[in-house]
Amino acid sequence: RAVKYYDRAAGLAAKFTESFSAETQLIESGGGVFEVVVDGRLIYSKKATGEFPDEELLLKGLATS
Repeated sequence: RAVKYYDRAAGLAAKFTESFSAETQLIESGGGVFEVVVDGRLIYSKKATGEFPDEELLLKGLATS
């Protein structure tokens, strides 16, 4: 597993839990896939964009949605 991304994903999951009292779940996959799904709706896809999300922008976007 790509430890660099796993650590970042785990940190972001902790921020979601802290900021929104949300239940978070990390599901390992291959190929650098990182997706954020809220209530069954895809919010962000690293597979589609090719880059890890900016954490601040993602948290702000989730707060307003």
